[in-house]
Amino acid sequence: MSFAGSSVVSGVKTARKAIEFGKTHVVRPKGRHQATVVWLHGLGDNGASWSQLLETLPLPNIKWICPTAPTRPIALFGGFPSTAWFDVEDLSEDGPDDLEGLDASAAHVAYLLSTEPSDIKLAVGGFSMGAATALYSATCHSLGKYGNGNPYPANLSAVVGLSGWLPCSKTLKSKMVEMKASNSGAGSLPVLLCHGKVDDVVLYKFGEKSSQALRSCGFQDVTFKSYNTLGHYTVPEEMDEVCAWLTSKLGL
Repeated sequence: MSFAGSSVVSGVKTARKAIEFGKTHVVRPKGRHQATVVWLHGLGDNGASWSQLLETLPLPNIKWICPTAPTRPIALFGGFPSTAWFDVEDLSEDGPDDLEGLDASAAHVAYLLSTEPSDIKLAVGGFSMGAATALYSATCHSLGKYGNGNPYPANLSAVVGLSGWLPCSKTLKSKMVEMKASNSGAGSLPVLLCHGKVDDVVLYKFGEKSSQALRSCGFQDVTFKSYNTLGHYTVPEEMDEVCAWLTSKLGL
């Protein structure tokens, strides 16, 4: 399983032409619907593969929405097209940020959550590039706006990132300081980061540095879990951690 991407829908308006998304897969709750989680796949993947895994989790009160990223040219692949939530040159926080693509992806996530009932708790999670997009959504929520300044509409209750990194980490702290006067939601938004120590695609140090960056920017409820023998994939132990954490933070 790999990275994921999203497009301009709802809150974000740009000059960029409309992006076409692939199929969105929905896993209905088996019990009483209490929360909805948008889950974002990684680079070159699609929503179907993750929906099949998420359907097996012991979380009967969660509705999972698994969109498929648009296909776009990827700089990392020399311009070869792939499903991706944004363009990427380097799979780490040190690479240049495709702010336009990130805003479009975060807007698509917010759009997918916009029709959920008001009493349902909302969350976003993802793997690899999908995790990066989820963490970017967390920063938009906390700042109250997208990178382009348009207001961010979704009221998130939890964010999960597996084997990912935090985009725009270099400028986040100054933005959070600017927002300090207005009520930033960073302090109360729970974030779970999980990373394998032998990940050879998105290196472990980038996951660790991302958790530190979030904390230094005012996110007070950040949990970072590491796995000694885990590469760039997921394992039952990690998903058990995700289930327990979501159950706790979403009050399931």
